[in-house]
Amino acid sequence: MLIGIVGKPSSGKSTFFSAATLVDVARAAYPFTTIEPNRGMGFVRVECADKDFNVQCNPRSGFCMNHIRFVPVELLDVAGLVPGAHEGKGLGNKFLDDLRQADVLIHVVDASGSTNEKGEQVESGSHDPCMDVRFLEEELELWMLGILENNWGKFARNPLVGKSQTIEALSKGLSGLGVTQTQVDAALSKITFADKKLNDWTPEEKRTFVHQLRLISKPIVIAANKCDLSPSKGNVEKLKKEFPHLLIVPCAAEAELTLKKAAKAGLIEYVQGDADFTVKGTLNEAQTHALEYIREKVLKPLNGTGVQSMLDQTVFYGLKYIAVFPGGTKGLIDSQGRVIPDCFLMPPHSTTLDFAFRLHTDFGKNFIKAIDVKTRMLLGKDHALKNRDVIEIVANK
Repeated sequence: MLIGIVGKPSSGKSTFFSAATLVDVARAAYPFTTIEPNRGMGFVRVECADKDFNVQCNPRSGFCMNHIRFVPVELLDVAGLVPGAHEGKGLGNKFLDDLRQADVLIHVVDASGSTNEKGEQVESGSHDPCMDVRFLEEELELWMLGILENNWGKFARNPLVGKSQTIEALSKGLSGLGVTQTQVDAALSKITFADKKLNDWTPEEKRTFVHQLRLISKPIVIAANKCDLSPSKGNVEKLKKEFPHLLIVPCAAEAELTLKKAAKAGLIEYVQGDADFTVKGTLNEAQTHALEYIREKVLKPLNGTGVQSMLDQTVFYGLKYIAVFPGGTKGLIDSQGRVIPDCFLMPPHSTTLDFAFRLHTDFGKNFIKAIDVKTRMLLGKDHALKNRDVIEIVANK
């Protein structure tokens, strides 16, 4: 899974990335601080399966605290986007190309309204963040439409027989975007002209198709950033009213980054996603003031900084993924003595056979049955998995 972190320059996009990953990147209050994309690992929280067996897990990757499993996900921070990016303005071509393989986009929006559409500093509250949401959606769709148009002549002039050939042709034309045939099929099911020959599609119909495909293949969620600043509360409510179909999470990335750095320095005890911290070191006056500001202006109103919540909701509510643990009915310990070492994030509607292939190709090819470790029930290959399942796969050797 790859989560793209996007937004206009100076929206706090790179701060959000650093807060989520603790990867140091260039951050400054001027446009295009980020030029080359940054990659790092963030984490999503899962109620660990070890709780159900009264044991303590030993994760192979990520970590577990108080039976909350932190499962790694890859994040990509790209150059800031400005209007006209699909035409190459700003660093538009590079920005968009870097996002080709992203599964979902977290759009970091300056909810305080203190940066204009180009990312330049303006009076706080003077810019409408709803404009940023609209322009990002439009730029992405115009970019995708441009790619579709560039490849249109390669397949539209050829006679296509039936829906399957249309799906295959459109998928090939958009393969560089990481678009799958399943996603193209789903987009076609949302339009009323899918049975028309591609050569007969109007420009408006092409745009309608691209819109549906973008919603499916590049879903967007909104991190309403800088929520500790005074104009933000009203702007967040406005965003939710204007875009009821979008997941919108208030957050304060700078506060999260400060807390994590203070914890790393041993000044406080803080676990990402918590709604408070405990002072454990000696703080000077400036540090005390900064941390108390975060406690009163961020943690209490938001019940956290919102950064961890944004990641969790992106994966589990935006993408609707589930967490599945491999296990065995004869024990939960692997060959190296680790207890429930793995946790896999699986797409919605995943089956036991999908999970077998995720563990190893040979498990999928030689699948015999699956076992629900919690209930000891036998499961067939088409059994739909649910969140926090612990599954043993039985296959021919």
